Amino acid sequence: MSSLSRRERVRVFLESPLVQRAVICVIVVNAVTMGCETSPALMDSVGWLLVAVDHTALAIFTAEIAVRLYAYGRAFFKDPWNWFDTVIVAIALIPASGPTSILRALRILRALRLVSAVPSMRRVVHALLTAVPGMASILGLLVLLVYIAAVISTKLFGDILPERFDDLPRSLFTLFQIMTGDDWGTIAQAVMDHKPWAWVFFIAYILMSTFIALNLFIAVVVNAMNDAEDSPTEVRTQAELQAVREELAALNAKLDLLARRP
Repeated sequence: MSSLSRRERVRVFLESPLVQRAVICVIVVNAVTMGCETSPALMDSVGWLLVAVDHTALAIFTAEIAVRLYAYGRAFFKDPWNWFDTVIVAIALIPASGPTSILRALRILRALRLVSAVPSMRRVVHALLTAVPGMASILGLLVLLVYIAAVISTKLFGDILPERFDDLPRSLFTLFQIMTGDDWGTIAQAVMDHKPWAWVFFIAYILMSTFIALNLFIAVVVNAMNDAEDSPTEVRTQAELQAVREELAALNAKLDLLARRP
């Protein structure tokens, strides 16, 4: 009972608004300091302070994960967000030297902890994951469209503009560039100087790829966001459900003790 009571107190402490805001502040400050470390001038003047803040933030994150593990017990591992936070903090704990020196650049991933710390951001991520099946279908349609257009453009424009449409891979890259709107007018004009009717191909391709397929992506995501907002109750995490179960068990035990008293 006493151990359970201590865990309950620790859990309430971790979930208090003050602690949540403090963790968010540490994440933001740590992200800012890691950005400042990219400046040679700042590192020369206050580099020792930036390194100290970074190490302090890492110690706070590690301690928070350990306390959260104690508070939730086995339920800690049932929450995907806990795994997310643990992996990010674990990456920062690996020595960044020798073959693992690349992990030093990955320390900025700690800023992603802001996603798990802010409930509204978690809802956005959940909505995006919910929209993945619909987005996969649209992505398949878009890939098919670009592939067909690449084959057509290679056959029609390969001899006119070989640096853009000489072969299939080059045509695919060019059409991807056109789909993003990057200097597509220059490419189209270069082809139209030899084949004036080529504007039909480029306009049709842009309409189908950009204004239809890409907007379908936005529509699917917006629909998923609306579904998440219209949900009457927020989905509880496994850790929260386990916490409720433990609290109910504690209450039942106390009621049993009261019932047994003369």
